[in-house]
Formats: sequence, structure tokens, C-alpha cells
Amino acid sequence: MPMQMSFRWYGEGNDKIKLSDIRQIPGVSTIVWALHNKLPGEVWEPAEIEAEVNKIRAAGFNADVVESVNVHDDIKIGLPTRDKHIDAYIQTIRNLAPFGVKVICYNFMPVFDWTRTDLFHPVGDGSTALFYEAGMIQDDPKAMANYILENLHGLTFPGWEPERMARLDELFAAYKDVTKEKLWENFKYFLERLMPVCHECDIKMAVHMDDPPWDIFGLPRLMVDEESIDHLLKMVDDPYNCLTLCSGSLNANPKNNVAAIVRKHCDRIAFAHIRNIKHFPNGDFSEASHRDCDGETGILDILRAYHDCGFEGYIRPDHGRHLWDETPGNVRPGYGLYDRALGIMYMLGAWDLMDKQAAEK
Repeated sequence: MPMQMSFRWYGEGNDKIKLSDIRQIPGVSTIVWALHNKLPGEVWEPAEIEAEVNKIRAAGFNADVVESVNVHDDIKIGLPTRDKHIDAYIQTIRNLAPFGVKVICYNFMPVFDWTRTDLFHPVGDGSTALFYEAGMIQDDPKAMANYILENLHGLTFPGWEPERMARLDELFAAYKDVTKEKLWENFKYFLERLMPVCHECDIKMAVHMDDPPWDIFGLPRLMVDEESIDHLLKMVDDPYNCLTLCSGSLNANPKNNVAAIVRKHCDRIAFAHIRNIKHFPNGDFSEASHRDCDGETGILDILRAYHDCGFEGYIRPDHGRHLWDETPGNVRPGYGLYDRALGIMYMLGAWDLMDKQAAEK
């Protein structure tokens, strides 16, 4: 099976982009989807899953990849209540299996999902992009959370549920004694409970890298570099314990060599996010177009690594810039239509050339 190009879609009524728009992007076979009304810990019911999958298939796509089935905080903290939430997660895996789902993308980040300080930062060509100003990530997580929620304009984002963000003081207190070592232990417990069910259902658990890949607001982050990826894959050495290897999350730290990690662990990468990062000397970074020379992530080297390894998983363009008429209120930050479509064509152009070169050898 060749690599499959995918596109993340937030669902009817929750996404300004329509499936019919995505259908016009050449090469896209897979819609990356979720039930975005479900809170962490809630079971995804078969009827809800079927309704969403039917829409996706009717538009001419498969629904092989789900992003995200979010992990309840009690599991990450290691509370006695974690088992009931793991049981709920297992039930969701079993409910997804009959509908052909092959990969679940998730993360194990405490409290916050991805973290940015500006959702619509001008990048110099008239477009805007997600931006991280290192000096703003200091002592006030509430200010950052409020800024992000206010600029979503009613759209949902996994990991930024208003219901959870309203409990920030409570969440930070609950995580107070969760060290990095304890978080690893809780992660291991979670995965070991899931692996037998993943084998039974033929669904891979693909953990997303932490974004950005360092501790923030005193909260530990685990999936941050090659060493931590090595640790995870040895800690639960199972072919169904996989990676969502996100080039942008890892390369927010320019010391991470994403192409080298691809070559080392290609057989355990179920899902690839391709995103480009532009770095600044003071530690700030901006997201950029997928074109290799517009950032320092090494997009072409990464694509070459996947191609050389015979990657047969799913790839999607990750965050793109906001172009043309995509402005606050009419676009989900990072998830506009146009730059992601441009990114797909750039990646497929590179892939087609590599296919042609390989065939001519």
C-alpha cells in the first residue's frame, strides 16, 4: 500500500471547510476526523461514529484516521478513577473498529494541548500564521488560555475545551505532584491496558509529539526528542504502540533532526504530520509554508526519509498559514483551506519526483 495523503476536517457545522472543497485537492484519500462534541472520558457511541463516517465515505474518502480521542486528566495524573476512564477509552476503540478505523492519534500532554501566543501573526507576505513568543510563556497560563479561547470565535479545538479551561486552577493543583517520572509511569499503565484491545481491533495508538517540545508553566512534557521517543517505544514495545510524528512540534526545538528520527523509527510511525517552522534567535518561532526554504525544518529531507523507508502510513499537511480571505472569525487558526492544499501539492510533487527517480534506477 502506498503512502496515503490525508486532510484534517472538523465536521459539518464545526468547520468552515466542506468535504466538497477537500475533494478538489488532488491526491487526498483520507479524512482525519473526530467527534468534537465529546469531552475526554466520554464513550464515542456507534450511532455517532456511523453518522460521521457515512458523511466522509459519501464524499469519496476513507475514515481510517481519528484525531483526537483525548485522554482524561485522571489517567495522566494517575488517580484511582483512571481505570473507569481507561475502560471508557477501550470501549471507544471497540466502537471505532467496525467502521474501518486504523489509527487513533492522541497526546499525553498535561492540561494544555499545543501552545501558541499569537494565532494570527503577520509573516511578511500578507498572510498570518501561528506564532510562539518565548517571553510570553511565563507565569500566567490563564492569560494564554483566555487569549486562545477568545480567538477561536466559537470553534472547537481538542485540548482547549472551555469546560476544562474553566477549571485551570483545579487542574494545576491536581498535577502539582506529577513529576516527569510519574507521568511516564501513568503513560505506561495506560498503554499496557490498551495494547490487547488494539491487537483485537487492529487499531494503532499513535501518540502525537508535545507541542512545543519542552516543559511549560511547570508542567512536564514527555514526547520532546529522539531520546524520549526511544524510551516510549522500548517502554511498551508493541507494534500497535506507534507515533504520530509531527515535524513542526519536534522542530520547534531546532536541535531535533526529524529526518533522522523517521529513518530510525519508520516502522513505528503510523501517521505523519508535516509542518514547517521558522526560528528566531531569541527562541521565538513562527509556522511557515510547507516549502522547504521557507523554514528550517528540513521538509524535503523528511519526505525523502519517508520515501526511502517505503512509508505506507498516512501523511497530512499540518498547520498552514491563513491566506487571502482567511481572517479571525472565518477560519480555525492553523487550519485554513488554501495553505494546506498548497502544502499537499508541494509534498505530492516531491513524492512523485522521488517515485519517478526510483523507477528510473
